[in-house]
Amino acid sequence: MWQWISEYSGAISAVASCLTFLIWLFYLQMLYQGFKRQRQPKIIVNRGGGSGLDARCVISNMSSESIFIEHLVAVLYTDRGTLLKDLTDLEPPQNRQDLENWENLNEVTRQGPMLSGSYSHVGSFADIANRVLRSHGIEAEGAVAKDGRALQALEIRVIAVYGSEDHPVGASRTFAMVQSDDGQALQPASIETQRYATRLKRMKVKQWIQELEN
Repeated sequence: MWQWISEYSGAISAVASCLTFLIWLFYLQMLYQGFKRQRQPKIIVNRGGGSGLDARCVISNMSSESIFIEHLVAVLYTDRGTLLKDLTDLEPPQNRQDLENWENLNEVTRQGPMLSGSYSHVGSFADIANRVLRSHGIEAEGAVAKDGRALQALEIRVIAVYGSEDHPVGASRTFAMVQSDDGQALQPASIETQRYATRLKRMKVKQWIQELEN
């Protein structure tokens, strides 16, 4: 046995070195993937306060750094086509006195920084659907279009800048509008919020921005 080991000691040493190298390579890959996941932005779109259309649309920043929200976009899917509306700027109040006091930036726009671990809501899904319809000249009462079109789903898109990066990242989640025993309800189309942080997916975010500009 010892004679065999002594005879092939060079080959054994080479195999051991290769195995050690592969093990270290595996651990380095795991460390890199963990670091990469930690550095990637994580924006979550969810519903809060129920599952009906009166539920609040909640945006959370679970990234390790702050994000700067540039656009919040609602896409309403109907049986007569798709309607899009930029929700970043808030609607001015109808009351004249409130309009005169409409000075604070957080009362004018949702654009701005969001700290790590923080969240905010952008109104109820019913209000969002109503605003999208009205922006396209469609009379609406709540989340019901008076022209008879059926509302099928509502997609919420977030366009943001993460940390010190220059190119925007995105997140989106779609909620189907379905009938339940308690009336109309929201059913998430996916378990998780779709993230657009890789180089390829950021091209999709740029397309979203172009849609808004057009």
